[in-house]
Amino acid sequence: MAAILRFRKLCFLEPSPSSCNNINPKVEKKNDCKNCSCEENGTRKKREWRCIDSCCWIIGLLCTTWWLLLFLHHCMPPNFPGAEPPGARLRRQGVSAHHPVVLVPGIVTGGLELWEGRPCSDGLFRQRLWAGSFAHIFKRPMCWLEHMSLDNETGLDPAGIRVRPVSGLVAADYFTPGYFVWANLIENLARIGYEEKNMYMAAYDWRLSFHNTQLRDQSLSRLKSKIELMYVTNGYKKVVVVPHSMGANYFLHFIKWVEGGGGGGGGGGRGWCAKHIKSVMNIGPVFLGVPKVVSSILSAESKEVAFLRSMAPGLLDSEIFRVEALEHVMRVSRTWDSLVSLLPKGGEAVWGNLDWAPEEDHVCDSVMRKYEQQLNDTRGFQVKESTKYGRIVSFSKTALESEVSLSKSHGSCGKVRTEYDEVSQETIWKLSQGGAFTADTLLDLLRSVAPKMMKRAEAHFSHGIADDLSDPKYDHYKYWSNPLETKLPEAPDMEIYCLYGVGIPTERSYVYKLSPPGRCRSIPLQIDSSADGSPNGCLRGGVNFVDGDESVPVLSAGFMCAKGWKGKTRFNPSGSATYIREFKHKAPANLLEGRGLESGAHVDIMGNVALIEDVLRVAAGASAVELGGDRIYSDIIKLSEKINIHL
Repeated sequence: MAAILRFRKLCFLEPSPSSCNNINPKVEKKNDCKNCSCEENGTRKKREWRCIDSCCWIIGLLCTTWWLLLFLHHCMPPNFPGAEPPGARLRRQGVSAHHPVVLVPGIVTGGLELWEGRPCSDGLFRQRLWAGSFAHIFKRPMCWLEHMSLDNETGLDPAGIRVRPVSGLVAADYFTPGYFVWANLIENLARIGYEEKNMYMAAYDWRLSFHNTQLRDQSLSRLKSKIELMYVTNGYKKVVVVPHSMGANYFLHFIKWVEGGGGGGGGGGRGWCAKHIKSVMNIGPVFLGVPKVVSSILSAESKEVAFLRSMAPGLLDSEIFRVEALEHVMRVSRTWDSLVSLLPKGGEAVWGNLDWAPEEDHVCDSVMRKYEQQLNDTRGFQVKESTKYGRIVSFSKTALESEVSLSKSHGSCGKVRTEYDEVSQETIWKLSQGGAFTADTLLDLLRSVAPKMMKRAEAHFSHGIADDLSDPKYDHYKYWSNPLETKLPEAPDMEIYCLYGVGIPTERSYVYKLSPPGRCRSIPLQIDSSADGSPNGCLRGGVNFVDGDESVPVLSAGFMCAKGWKGKTRFNPSGSATYIREFKHKAPANLLEGRGLESGAHVDIMGNVALIEDVLRVAAGASAVELGGDRIYSDIIKLSEKINIHL
């Protein structure tokens, strides 16, 4: 970054004192001086266009063109001119609406609007604060942050603020104008005859814990009533439920809640799901969590932020241009209990320990070639030493050897306070000396650096493996969204699908270090972007990668359908059929394809033609056998076999 600033400084022309002395005052009066530089004595000299000015203009033009093309790329519709939409093609083949469809959005993608706010929010009544134009971020940034935060003690609304989920299909059709989420699936469902009488978006406030969505908004009760109504008004046809991302865990919580009686459940009874639900088609499910949430809680980072730091080290940490963006992100996001629901589940038995992990033989350099060329039994090269994926967070040698780094770097001198301001320097230092943290010890790490968040959220979520599911303690709602601590309903005819993308490097574990010394930092830890290179090519910029959909590793998305629920197990006592449908990622061939017709990325997969066809056919009455059953390209079966848990 410093080099860029020095280069930019050369682009400013400074007049030479001696060059303006010979200017004719008469000529000067006739000039408008737009292309002149002036001295204190009033003399002026016409500027000369130099080579460095041309370089600056060219660089600026290239950067502007690049960002414009990137923006247009993400706003292009997935169907380029000439391509027939899957809904139209299936309609010609006689496919039509049959089962009612319920869409369950995931985290972040659902719209939120303001119903009551502080004085700074005047004029924003029922305006979208999230998943809209985001104009309010630029107009009233601090006010927007205040209203997007929840109470740090209760996890509910702060006093005087009411932000609620947008209702209807528009709640999550587009994230921002032009950036689709559910829009393409909705449009293609409409092409075979669906409309709002037989299609419903189960919107909820994705910031809240699942229990609190019912406590505050009665979201679970409204979903139950809507499914029952659609079942009756559509000729007693069972419902096809399509959750995405965290929506899969939210719906798991729902089907356990709906069976329960008394004040803690929906009163539907044990046969409710068997009566009302035909299929659950989970798109990009996060059943066992996502490691990238760990980096979000620890340092408000992702691989993109780590990459930005490596390219421009002074940008985020500069004392001159300090905007404290990451501190603001951390302060607000740590009030969202839903983040904790996404932490890795199953502990070391699933995610590995200090010396072992299911993906230990994964080779990143050959993963894309594997899918594109469909190689069966070849590898890029022999791995000499496997990556320690089980070490979800480890600290680099720099962090372990530098004893002075902490005292100089920790301690906030900015205006934004995070929970790190309440954690002692000694605690941070001891944690950094711990070396590595697995899925078991990781929770202790997070409890140390985010005590308020973890204490509040762990009352609503659990991340272990049940020893005995008949134990009455598992009737508590904190276990209902963890597939390893709850049972599927008694619905032997209900089909469960895991549909997700493969072939994209996906975050699995991180190398951390203490923040650089000599800076005012409210966040004393950061991803070590200098950590690069590994025997299997999976460590880049302080992040270890495995196969997945860019956000969710294959292990989390596919294990339950591949093994945990396969056949009759203690997690699936009635033997509901499970199917895996993987989608090989294929990047768009040109700009006109937008985000791609065959994308396997976590959100872009919602525009994947093959996935849309699967959903439409099941909604029209097809069974998994008619779709072709399992379709697997990844190593999910091998990974599942390596996980030894009691089933």
